[in-house]
Amino acid sequence: MASTESNPNPRFYALVPCAGTGSRAGTNGPKQYERIAGHPIVWHTLAAFGAVRRIARTVVVVAPGDGFFERNATSALVVPCGGATRAASVTNGLYELQRVGATAQDWVLVHDAARCLITPALIDSLIDACVHDEVGGLLAVRLPDTLKREEDGRVAATLEREDKWLAQTPQMFRIGMLMQALERAGGQATDEASAIEGLGQRPLLVPGGAQNFKVTYPDDFALAEAVLKGRLR
Repeated sequence: MASTESNPNPRFYALVPCAGTGSRAGTNGPKQYERIAGHPIVWHTLAAFGAVRRIARTVVVVAPGDGFFERNATSALVVPCGGATRAASVTNGLYELQRVGATAQDWVLVHDAARCLITPALIDSLIDACVHDEVGGLLAVRLPDTLKREEDGRVAATLEREDKWLAQTPQMFRIGMLMQALERAGGQATDEASAIEGLGQRPLLVPGGAQNFKVTYPDDFALAEAVLKGRLR
């Protein structure tokens, strides 16, 4: 496994899978294009990565036929190669990164389009924590609440929470390792870290933030808007 010692000047790329339909959000179209605080959700996401000078390029993976970015110009590279699953979209996006010059030893930060409260400071903290790591890692927060296991709508057990974390994004790994991990996972990985774990690796947990949640359900839109408006005060 290569380390930064063999590549003293690694480049950092962002990859934003943006091909989901947002079925749980209750919106008429893809949730990442719904407007929050005056702008589409994905716009806030891309603005955060655009403010991080170490990011060499951001690639946005959209579904074939998606016309949003044809109507809304962006400095990011938009590629219509979204797949049926998140893992497929990320894999296709990694191939596109290599097509435009990224190498297997460069880093990629994969981030949810609908996780629009990410900040440049959190992105920088992830890069700082992982750049000299052999594996890479992800933003995450310790589980704050009591965790229950359910059977037939009733509590079956209370689980220990002291060692539990909620995974967030970005998740940062070397392009070559992540491609190998996703290929081995066969499209079943729900996030990049789980695919890396499938290689027998242990990704680094980097403290994220409670505000870095993914807009998923209808109530999340109002909360995200309140946070964004609060940052402008």
